[in-house]
Amino acid sequence: MTHRTTYPGPPVELPLRLDADPPPGAGCDVCDALDRERIEAQGKGDMSKVSDINIEIRSHPHKGRRS
Repeated sequence: MTHRTTYPGPPVELPLRLDADPPPGAGCDVCDALDRERIEAQGKGDMSKVSDINIEIRSHPHKGRRS
């Protein structure tokens, strides 16, 4: 009996990212709320949520600054 490969090739290995979490925007209410949410997610071990929040902090335009 021959062994038949049922996948197209070897798995793709992605690098482990060790970047620091992005800092919240100075004086940005949205970033402050996201940072608190990120700390809570880290405490629960929910690194998927931490990653999602990091993306959101990096990509939002820092509107809603305090006066």
